[in-house]
Amino acid sequence: MKQFIDLFMLAITPGIALSIFIYYLDKHDKEPKTLLLKLFFYGMLISIPVILFEKVLMSFNVFTKVLSELYKALIVAGFTEEFFKRFVVLSLAYKNKNFNEKFDGIVYAVITALGFATLENILYVVFGYQSYRVGFSRAVISVPGHMLFAITMGYYLSLAKFCTVKRKCQYYFVLSLVVPIIFHGLFDFIIYVQAYVILPIFIIFLIFLYFFNIKKLHTFYCEKKEVE
Repeated sequence: MKQFIDLFMLAITPGIALSIFIYYLDKHDKEPKTLLLKLFFYGMLISIPVILFEKVLMSFNVFTKVLSELYKALIVAGFTEEFFKRFVVLSLAYKNKNFNEKFDGIVYAVITALGFATLENILYVVFGYQSYRVGFSRAVISVPGHMLFAITMGYYLSLAKFCTVKRKCQYYFVLSLVVPIIFHGLFDFIIYVQAYVILPIFIIFLIFLYFFNIKKLHTFYCEKKEVE
């Protein structure tokens, strides 16, 4: 029982901690807690259809070796997970009256993604591998990864919502799905291949992903402070 509790706490702590971080980063005109809790909960809930949909897509994997891993990373994991997370944001927050500044899009996308990552973590760490090592590795790699993909998604959703040129709005709207899928797919592909020779590439990619997305977060955060 003690191991179960320890693993459960290890699984849920990263997602909750990062959610609290992004909530308090939004210092003024905070988003309603009820909306954020709903996004987190539905982010968890979509894990179920995601698992089912991924199983269906896996049945169409006719590739071998590297192409098979690329298909799993880009289509099975990347497309499916980012599509469903984005669906939650679009359904619950995109047209919500509280979505009244660009920084909000990042908050909504990140909270949703961390809800998803939390349940995914529970399934992997507590009921799957039952491993502290897996729990710690996912805490520092997988869960922050979901957050970084979500920053990109929220960034482009905000640009789409607040831009004034229709064609640009459509362009940003498409990018809000395509870019996270690409980042997620590359992220998972590098992990799936499990070749030590590409470890430096993975580290470089993580650094790029971090600065690419933190820059977006910083841009909207500074813009928010100027308005205030």
